[in-house]
Amino acid sequence: MESIVKIISIQPVTHDVKCFRVEKPSDYQFQPGHATDLSINKPGMEEETRPFTFTALTTEPYLEFTIKRYPDHHGVTDRLHQLKPGDELILRDSWGAIEFKGPGYFIAGGAGITPFVAILRSLYQTNKTAGCRLFFSNKTAADIIYEQEFLKILGRDAVFILTRDEKTGYQKARINEAFIKANISDYKKHFYVCGPDKMVNEIVHILRKSGASMDTLIFEK
Repeated sequence: MESIVKIISIQPVTHDVKCFRVEKPSDYQFQPGHATDLSINKPGMEEETRPFTFTALTTEPYLEFTIKRYPDHHGVTDRLHQLKPGDELILRDSWGAIEFKGPGYFIAGGAGITPFVAILRSLYQTNKTAGCRLFFSNKTAADIIYEQEFLKILGRDAVFILTRDEKTGYQKARINEAFIKANISDYKKHFYVCGPDKMVNEIVHILRKSGASMDTLIFEK
């Protein structure tokens, strides 16, 4: 089902990420971690759909998307970042494999953090963050989405990893087999993994090799 919704507000999050809040149809439902296919309601753009994750709580009166701009592609994200409040998007039904199944490790690369935003916000609201740990990898500190909020939600269990920068308070590393062996001790917990396809495939392979069951691995297949 498709709905035309207006953009309520647009706020910068980082140098290349913006938060879009849009109208929420009265009967619209989604699960934290899920996504939808969006397009811009302008001539020639209506069928140019891209998947974006919901980042607001399900109880909010609006829908929210936290979207990184990829200017090199000259595509939908580039056009989205040029929109203004009052412009319209075409919203479709929600879908997704990423849902909260229980405490565990959240492993994200760059904009792959977005499915975990609504999940962690929901856990924080209901006081259920115990046993959750976040490993969030970015190129530089300036790329980190919602850094202060994750620190508020998880405290020391929010671990920020930089692959390009060296900066006090951050780990300079890559999330590879050595990193996972050094930082993960319980392979019976749930593992939530999201990021570039190559990263997700590598991490899932390492976790399986290390003893994690497929039943505990939550990622978009």
